[in-house]
Amino acid sequence: MNCVIEPGSGVRLYFSLALSDGQVIDSNFNTEPAEFCLGDGSMLPGFEAQLLGKGSGDEISVTLPPEQAFGEWNAANLQHFHKDKFNQLLDDEFARLEKGAVIAFKDMAGFDISGVVTEKYDTSVGVDFNHPLAGKAIVFRAKVLTVTAPDAQGLSFKY
Repeated sequence: MNCVIEPGSGVRLYFSLALSDGQVIDSNFNTEPAEFCLGDGSMLPGFEAQLLGKGSGDEISVTLPPEQAFGEWNAANLQHFHKDKFNQLLDDEFARLEKGAVIAFKDMAGFDISGVVTEKYDTSVGVDFNHPLAGKAIVFRAKVLTVTAPDAQGLSFKY
């Protein structure tokens, strides 16, 4: 009997993420398939929702709006910092403070968060903390290889 994907199912699949212009962002179609348990956080909820009810051999190709993919771009995530905060980076020959550079920060809880330098002035630096794919429609393609029922014993998944 062919299982269908439901919350807690073990899933093995190939997938790709692309922009609407066809630019591929991520794909494992030419490498090893992904293996995960639906709902474990391995995939964004919008992608997981497209897998529900699918079975072995099923293929998906759907364009997801930003709110179902990496979220809307949020102007509140664009911050400006005084340039003095970046003195250490400016002295590091390997970390250039220029437009497009990705800078790692610690949030209030001590977790790493990345920001992209958007502009550089004499005294301040603009940093965008939005996900780089925020505000973009994403084409999600997948080919489901195997599905294991949520109550199956002895499941082993690679991450």
